[in-house]
Amino acid sequence: MDQIFDDVKRMDKRQFYYQVLSFGMIVSSALMIWKGLMVVTGSESPIVVVLSGSMEPAFKRGDLLFLTNYQDEDIRVGEIVVFKIDGRDIPIVHRVLKVHEKEDGSIKFLTKGDNNSVDDRGLYAPGQLWLDRKDVVGRARGFLPYVGIVTIVMNDYPKFKYAVLSCLGFYVLIHRE
Repeated sequence: MDQIFDDVKRMDKRQFYYQVLSFGMIVSSALMIWKGLMVVTGSESPIVVVLSGSMEPAFKRGDLLFLTNYQDEDIRVGEIVVFKIDGRDIPIVHRVLKVHEKEDGSIKFLTKGDNNSVDDRGLYAPGQLWLDRKDVVGRARGFLPYVGIVTIVMNDYPKFKYAVLSCLGFYVLIHRE
């Protein structure tokens, strides 16, 4: 541990600023990739983590889903959608159970988790019985099993998250290459 602090003490200002700049470049590159994915997929959140067991056996807690949200594609029964409810910050991943198409072309639909015994009307905003197209964040197009478990662990244990982020930030600042 003393060697790490000795390395930091031996750095001159220029090396330190270079390390800070490198860290900024990494963060800005990640943001650019995220924004690029948003444009390509048409979704405000192109990647989400399944946070509950409501979609088992199709998806398990910790699975990472890849989403698209192209407005010209119709929503169909059986499709897995990610939607947001007014007043809730966390999106929900469930399957479309029923679809009602009106003559004017508008669509309303009902969802349900595969592992749930009832539809999602109890989860919707008060007085809301159906979802609209505007509620959809994206549609599941693919997934990686259990890759998102890291996100769940970091949310469940915030001190662990801060420790990991602090270690990574410290490493980037002192690493000389």
